[in-house]
Amino acid sequence: MSRLKRNSTLAAAAVVLVGGFEGLRTYAYRDPIGIPTLCFGETRGVKMGQTKTVAECKAMLADRLVEFETGMRKCFVYPDKIPDGAYTAFLSASYNIGTAAFCKSSMARRANQGDLKGACDALLMWDKAAGIRLPGLTKRRQKERELCLSGI
Repeated sequence: MSRLKRNSTLAAAAVVLVGGFEGLRTYAYRDPIGIPTLCFGETRGVKMGQTKTVAECKAMLADRLVEFETGMRKCFVYPDKIPDGAYTAFLSASYNIGTAAFCKSSMARRANQGDLKGACDALLMWDKAAGIRLPGLTKRRQKERELCLSGI
């Protein structure tokens, strides 16, 4: 069951964290590797020229975070044993890299082995897009790691 739906404080923290990292643009643009993107980093079904209101973008982010959470939870043996800080950091990473990549990552593998510190440290490995290290992703992963470690 969704922790975001059960815990409004956790949901709000996830929206603020991911929204802050992704930034808001109410018009479609190309991300650093050329993918059409809209609102808070949304890429699914985005076409250049598309626009949304701020309210539509916020609603889209909240809905998508629940979708990503559902996928992310399937990666973990015991998702509800992961502390809120780590859970939120992993959700942010999952939103950014995709659920399939997250499930195959050392973050998920280490968390499932009971090595939460190692799982948090593994966030730092995911600072590239199309093989290119992006300073913004490096900063994001450092902040996610800090949040991840704060509750363990």
